[in-house]
Order: sequence, then structure tokens, then C-alpha cells
Amino acid sequence: MNMRYTGIGMTSQRTRGRMIERLRDKGIKDEVVLAAMNSVPRHIFVDEALGSRAYDDVSLPLGFGQTISQPWIVARMIEIMRAGKTLNRVLEVGTGCGYQAAVLAQLAREVYSVERVQPLFERATRCLKELQYENVTLRYADGGMGMPEKAPFDGIIMAAAATHVPPALLEQLAVGGRMVLPLGAQEQELCLIERDAQGFHETRLEAVKFVPLLMGKA
Repeated sequence: MNMRYTGIGMTSQRTRGRMIERLRDKGIKDEVVLAAMNSVPRHIFVDEALGSRAYDDVSLPLGFGQTISQPWIVARMIEIMRAGKTLNRVLEVGTGCGYQAAVLAQLAREVYSVERVQPLFERATRCLKELQYENVTLRYADGGMGMPEKAPFDGIIMAAAATHVPPALLEQLAVGGRMVLPLGAQEQELCLIERDAQGFHETRLEAVKFVPLLMGKA
């Protein structure tokens, strides 16, 4: 197998280790999340020309107006959604290159991910197949609709900013579940939605910057 796809080179391991230390320094405390991120070779999910920056704490372009989120925001959102619990079934809205789905695959029994841009969907499919993540199911579709036939989900994570919480996703969140997403247009905030027997509870967290959530397929 091509070394680019194995992720076992010493340089990759060292740079991943430095990435994990930076995440700890920036406040990520969930060691299970950190271990999952350490196990995923981020460099295979970015363009080869950007491989030297794969483990920097920055977002990188994927084309089609999309980006791969910086490692800190991936870790932060997953840490919030996980809340120290074992995850059974998780939905990701916005597969992108597949990196976050690969991290989630270490943490959940079943991962479902939706991508609206067909070339990105195909690219993520190739990468995840190469890494043999058999508990990840991808779909080329409008992410705002989720996957109702696979609901309920005990975790939902959205990788694009919406002006409001998509009602379809609220319906698919299990009682006791947590949804993490960026909300806003020019000014965005990370938002946690928790569902209990009485309804939904929203907590606004820190300022973030994401590409906007778009409807339909592209």
C-alpha cells in the first residue's frame, strides 16, 4: 500500500503527537477523543500539496468552497457531543473529505454521514474505504434532512453553519442525545442542543467560523 495511505511513517506519527499535545494545551480534556484523533492519519484526507500542513491546527481548503476543519474544532465538537459517554449511533452533517467521520468511527458503534457535494462524497468514500472503516455509512444527499430511517441518533454533529437548527435534525435526536452545530451567518456561535423528556435545551458556547449550510445536492 502507498505510504501516503498507511499513515505509519515516523514523520506522520511525530507530527500527530505534536498535534495532540497542542490540543491538550488548548483545553481538550477527553483522552478518548484525543486517542481517536491520534489514530487517524489526517494527511490522507487533504490534497497531497497540503500534506506538510495536515497536522497544523488550521482549516485547509478542499475545493468546492469547502474546508477540512482545524483539529481543535473537530476535537472540541466531538468532546462536547460525547460528554464522556459511549456513543451508539451518530449522525454527521457535512462529510467533506471524511476526516471527522473517521475520528467518529473510533468513538461510535455506527456513524452515518451526509454530504451534498458529489466529488467530496466520492473522495470521502475512497479514503474511508482505504482505511477500512466498516462502521461508517456515507450518503450523497441534502444534509439538512439527516437520515430519518436511521434515527434516533444519540449524537448529531454539523460541520456547516445554519441560521437556525434544522427541524428534521431535532426530530432525529434521541431523548438524552446531544447535537453540536455552529449557528449564525456573519457572526457564528457553537451551539449545544440537548434533548430530554421535557424537550430541547440550547446552550451557546464560543464564537466559531464555518462555511454555510446549503440545501439540496451539488
